[in-house]
Amino acid sequence: MAKAWKNPVAIPSGIEVGLADGKITVKGAKGALQQTLHPSVDVSQEEGALLFSPRDDDRKSKAMTGTMRALVRNMLVGVTNGFEKKLQLVGVGYRAQAQGQALNLNLGFSHPIDYKVPEGISIETPSQTEVVVKGIDKQKVGQVAAEIRAFRPPEPYKGKGVRYADEHVVRKEAKKK
Repeated sequence: MAKAWKNPVAIPSGIEVGLADGKITVKGAKGALQQTLHPSVDVSQEEGALLFSPRDDDRKSKAMTGTMRALVRNMLVGVTNGFEKKLQLVGVGYRAQAQGQALNLNLGFSHPIDYKVPEGISIETPSQTEVVVKGIDKQKVGQVAAEIRAFRPPEPYKGKGVRYADEHVVRKEAKKK
């Protein structure tokens, strides 16, 4: 993936991109996102594409240029399609229920956990053991999913806990007599 910053990022139709005061704003059908550009990165808009280039020729500037390109690309994908993370609850009596802007979790503790959902994120529970986190900001969706998983991460002996839908939990063998 070296030198990925040299590839332009295509702007899909129906998306507005604004560059002003060291910030980039992306508006689409699902909402709007804003990102502050790093001082060592230049961004230009040409013919329905964004071009990124480092201001200096040093290694850190080139690395930051690639990072900014990836962040802006994720913004474009977010305002067109959105992002989602799926979580599974594995364990007897482990349940989740979405109620408005709160998620109620029963994870085997003596008390239920009420998680307040941040602004810009929606949570659905298709079944009692599935949680779907959706939003337009990839970083925020990943952070919320990680916070929910952190309440009861999967343990290695029985595999109980909250895990990502595509996560593989390496199981340990129980102690032998």
